Amino acid sequence: GASLGALHPQTLAALNDLAVYLEASGRHAEAENLLRRNLCDREALLGPAHGATLASLGNLAGLLRARGRHEEAEPLLRRALNGCEMTLGMYH
Repeated sequence: GASLGALHPQTLAALNDLAVYLEASGRHAEAENLLRRNLCDREALLGPAHGATLASLGNLAGLLRARGRHEEAEPLLRRALNGCEMTLGMYH
């Protein structure tokens, strides 16, 4: 069969799922690396306000927050909020 490629949306979704699994398994550093890669790739492919990109922001922020890295998590959460408000409107 044909390869979807590293930047195909389905590949990026699978990468995100793997990162979430690794986080749940306690492999936080590996999960963080994959979540950062996923965010970068989704931003490049889909744009900063796409729902999948915003989900990636939230996933990375959640990992950072769970690890006590609140100062790193907050700007990501604010970016996700701003992106949702731009995309969906403030009162959606």
